[in-house]
Amino acid sequence: MVSLRPIEDSNREAVEALEVSPGQQRFVSNVADSLLEAAAEPDGRALYWAVYADETPVGFVMISDEVGGPGYIPHYLWKLFIDERYQRRGYGTATLDLIVEYFRGRPGVEVLSTSAGQGEGTPIAFYERYGFEQTGEIVFDNEVLLRLELR
Repeated sequence: MVSLRPIEDSNREAVEALEVSPGQQRFVSNVADSLLEAAAEPDGRALYWAVYADETPVGFVMISDEVGGPGYIPHYLWKLFIDERYQRRGYGTATLDLIVEYFRGRPGVEVLSTSAGQGEGTPIAFYERYGFEQTGEIVFDNEVLLRLELR
């Protein structure tokens, strides 16, 4: 069973040791860098969890649940990765299920957005299989913006 758990002193080392495959590393930063990025966000805008399969940490997910200022994408799946040893077992899809459930429980949230880099190894097809659609917009550092209707 997949669950999301806080990253604490007791599991931080194991979670920070998780890695995607070398071909995926250009699309998502590692956990340690992601946690630094989250800490730099104002007002605790970045929420993050370790992804567990039963009692084993297998991945990391980070979201933004705030509207923010101009140029800020609200209700955003910011980071999602499953360690290369645990990919293709349904953990990424199960994690998306939990994130979608979270956002569907938030009043007034109708769309979940994410973005993905382009090129070999991109997760765009994974998101499209889940139901996300490309918007045609390019955001951040040449990333394709995708959105999922929640209602």
